Order: sequence, then C-alpha cells, then structure tokens
Amino acid sequence: MKRQFTLILRDPTLRMTLLAILIFGTYLASVGIYQSLIAVKLFGISENFYSFILIVALIVSVVASVGIGIMTDQRPNRRFMALSTSALMSVGAAVVWVGQSQWAFILSHMFLIPLSGTFFGQIFAVGRLGSAHLPAADRDGVFAILRGLMGVPFVVVLPIWGALFESGLSLLAIYPVIMLAAGVLFLLIWVQFPKDHLAPWVEVKSGLNFRASLREMTDQRVLIRVMLVGAIHTGNALCGILVGLVFADAGRGTTDVGLFFSLFIIIEVAVTLMIGQIRQFLSRLTIIAIGVFTYAAYIALLPFLAPTVWVWPLAILPGVGGAFVFALAIGYLQDLLGQRAGAGTSLVALQRISTDSLSAASFAIGTSLQGYAAAGILGAGIMSAAMIAILVLDRQGKP
Repeated sequence: MKRQFTLILRDPTLRMTLLAILIFGTYLASVGIYQSLIAVKLFGISENFYSFILIVALIVSVVASVGIGIMTDQRPNRRFMALSTSALMSVGAAVVWVGQSQWAFILSHMFLIPLSGTFFGQIFAVGRLGSAHLPAADRDGVFAILRGLMGVPFVVVLPIWGALFESGLSLLAIYPVIMLAAGVLFLLIWVQFPKDHLAPWVEVKSGLNFRASLREMTDQRVLIRVMLVGAIHTGNALCGILVGLVFADAGRGTTDVGLFFSLFIIIEVAVTLMIGQIRQFLSRLTIIAIGVFTYAAYIALLPFLAPTVWVWPLAILPGVGGAFVFALAIGYLQDLLGQRAGAGTSLVALQRISTDSLSAASFAIGTSLQGYAAAGILGAGIMSAAMIAILVLDRQGKP
C-alpha cells in the first residue's frame, strides 16, 4: 500500500486524479444518498415515478458517456470534456436550489446531473493513462487506492449532513453545497489538468470512426461481459436507493442513515487500501467474486435488520464486499479493450445500462410486490447470478 501511495503522490497526473476524486466523492456523498428521500419524502414523487426518473437518467448518462468516451478516444479533448461536465454539476445543483419544486428536481436529476455524472468515467480514464506504465499489480493497487479514497468524503460528509438534518436543516441545503464542490472541481481542472497536446501520457487512439467504435464495443463477446459486470454492481446502486427509505420505515432518522453509510465506508476504505497486498495471493476475479457474494448477502438482509440493533454489525458486509468489487471491477472492465482509455470509459458507461436499469427494476418490481425486502432479495439474486455467469465464462476461456 505504501508503495502505491508513493507512486500516486509523486506523479502529477495521479495526484490531480486523486484530488479530483476526493472532490467528486464529496459531490456524490451529498447528493447520491439523500436524493431518494428528497424525491419521495420532500417533493412527494411516487416510488414508481422515481424509478422512471432513474431509468431516464440512466439513458441520458450512458448516451453522453459513450459519446464522450468515443470522442476522447479519437481526438485530444479530455480537458474540455472534464471542464464541461464539472460545469454541468454546478448548473444541475443550482436548478434544484433555485427552483425548489418537483419539476426542478425532475429536470436536474433526469438530465443535468446525469450528464455531469460522465465525469466518473473520465477521471478514471485519466488515472488509467497515468498508471499505464506501471506493472499490473501496482496498477491494480493504484486503482484500488483511487477508488477507495472516493469513499473518504462519505465518512466525513454524511455524519455532518445527518446531524444538520436532525437539527432541522432542510434537505435542500445539499444543493448549494454540491454547487460549491463542483465549482472547486472546475477550478482544479482549469489549473492542473494539462492541455491535451501537452499531456504527459501516451495514449493509443483507435483510428476508428464513430460507427466502427460502437460496433467494437457492442461485439457480443465484449458486450455480454460488460452487462454482467454491470449486473454485479446492482446491489450498490440499490443500496443508494433503499437505505434512506428502509431506515425511515424502521423509525430511524437521517442521523442513523449518515452513521450507517459512514461506518461501512470506513470499513470499505480500510479494506480497499489492503487490496494491493491481497492481490498478491488471490486473482483479481476471485477477489471480485468474494466481494459480490458478500455484498449480495448485505442487500438481502438490510430491510430485515434495519429495525434491529443488528443493522450496525451488518455494515461489515458492504464494507468488505464493496471494497473487493469496486476496487478491481473498473480495471477488469477497462482491460476488455486493452490500453485505450477512451474506449474503456465508454464500457464503464455501457455497464451502467445494466447496473442502473436492473437496480431500478428491482426497486420497482420489489416495492410493487412485497416492499423493500423483496427489492433487496431481488437485487441480491441478480448480482449473484451475474457473478456465477462471469466465473463460468472465464473458466471456459471466453473473453
């Protein structure tokens, strides 16, 4: 771990990536966890319509991410794209803050915030470019640290939000804060992101036109793997939807929501920082599989244990499971198209088709049938089945 930290801190590209991830993590920690509560409890949006919002947001985000991934794979415009998406983060937050209505929420969370969400893939593409010269084990370790440190803002920010909300602060206070975070991110990119013709990395361009790039990414052998990788993330996306609602139904307030997330993310960050050492003894896919089955157990048990004291030790499962999956799955996905970071970013976006649509479907179907417990069990089954399918494909030697 110390070696990988040193590699990050000494490299200007990786150091900038780390700072951007911490700021973006603050943005995600603020808006991602509480948006279902804001939609359902504050603005009175129905659970079914909220599922529809999630699906539309997914389509917008994926289309934008695939387009940006292909364009950055063809020509040097990474800095412009990063500046544009960070600016959209501020605009999306400002719309809800100023509008304070259902329609403002719908506009922002259906279109503006999903467009800005493409930043996730972009910044990890830069991290991949900056670490491409490292040996595979070091590269996995660097990626594990970068992905793990995205959880640090959750540990710091969520308890603060929980305490503020319990004291009477409106949930809408989130939006001016994330607008400020996005502004800081914009300034970081403006100052430290190298102009594309001066970038310190060597990038392999595809030489393919837009249609040919799409054909390459949607090749059956690649696409099946991408969709399965998306499916193993279903529990994580469903967790963001369920926790606030499940805790509210169990009579727990926003303080408990913040504390629960902080607890399992502390565990997740700690375990993530050990991935480099674990990777020396276990294959990447084995670690991911252990993480998926552990996280599946958590999301299935959450609705049942939320009203009990056992919900607190339950946080160990998403902490360990999340660390194993999130630290390594993104590198596994990007490796499907070799060293081309732009194309890898597009695959991350395509993965979200599976992740977000399956989580939205699990939420909608589960709540329609038997409530939040059914949604959790359905999500757990989906991610477990997908992991088994990946293991079978790998054993058969298929890419």
